[in-house]
Amino acid sequence: MRKKRLIIAMTGATGAVYGVRMLQHLKPQPEWETHLVVSDAGVVNLKHEMDMKRADLSRLADVTHGIGDIAATIASGGFKTEGMIIAPCSMKTLAAVAHGFGDNLISRAADVVLKERRRLVIMPRETPLNLMHIRNMATVTEMGGIMFPPMPAFYSKSDSLAEMVNETVGRVLDMFGVDVEGLYTPWEGL
Repeated sequence: MRKKRLIIAMTGATGAVYGVRMLQHLKPQPEWETHLVVSDAGVVNLKHEMDMKRADLSRLADVTHGIGDIAATIASGGFKTEGMIIAPCSMKTLAAVAHGFGDNLISRAADVVLKERRRLVIMPRETPLNLMHIRNMATVTEMGGIMFPPMPAFYSKSDSLAEMVNETVGRVLDMFGVDVEGLYTPWEGL
């Protein structure tokens, strides 16, 4: 049985916890293989927000690719994946994806996912938004990408930040068919 492959990319925007939590949830699931790419700013942010080193993060992934390795497997459409999640996604990376500027492995892999008509989920982190941010989000959406800003859902009445993160992570992973049991309870109405 071939494992389902999922690319997780992390940039320097705030919200490293989203990418980390996704990898933690996917690690024990034997049917999934994770491919991680982290920008240099993402490593800085990881250390600042979570007091984590690159090596600690890499241990959570099945395969780790260097940001400059544009000859990596995930840079080719011939390498089958279920898609890609950029969590968190900086406005710089969003602009690169929106305009096909594949200058590093994150933007190149996102370009591949889009051209192969696979699922691309971007978790943009910025506020307030300027017009170019909004236009870049619209451009990626028009190309088939999904914008998923990590906004907490208050209707779940979460008691902690961890529960809010888990709900967002669960909703994103569910889009790829990942078993999300234990992360959140889907809305069942009132």
